[in-house]
Amino acid sequence: MSPRSPALEQIKAKVCALEAALTTIERWRQSKASKIIFTNGVFDLVHRGHLTYLASAADLGTHLIIGVNSDSSVKRLKGLQRPIFDEETRCLKLAGLAFVDLVIPFTGDTPLDCIERILPDVLVKGGDYLPDDIVGAEAVRAAGGQVLTIPLEKGLSSTSIIERIKGLT
Repeated sequence: MSPRSPALEQIKAKVCALEAALTTIERWRQSKASKIIFTNGVFDLVHRGHLTYLASAADLGTHLIIGVNSDSSVKRLKGLQRPIFDEETRCLKLAGLAFVDLVIPFTGDTPLDCIERILPDVLVKGGDYLPDDIVGAEAVRAAGGQVLTIPLEKGLSSTSIIERIKGLT
């Protein structure tokens, strides 16, 4: 058995179900200075493009929340060979980033339920999306929030990394 790590416990505490997250978010909202940012994705092989994107998203507000597709959701969306890393590992990697406040795994193919219940101040996705096509955009705008995109670094994707690795074997 490995020794208990306070640092790892802090990381694990950032990963929670939606209901627990809503309690934390409500506490943040009590502070008028809070600005809640929400994004989502699979985040299978976290690479520089993810880090750049997530850091830019965090810069848009005071609290960054990341919705992460469950393993079953990833399999439905990307095929039976994915994800490479399991849900817990993917969530913990993201929670380990200093600028991430909460990580919420979700089982649906989209995070619509999370978005509609959180109603972030800013909903953000990568520049490969059009703001009007982002899941949850209508709900966020109706609640007075913004829907934004952040340019992505060209040539960086988990899929392209996986294809390069396959080419090495």
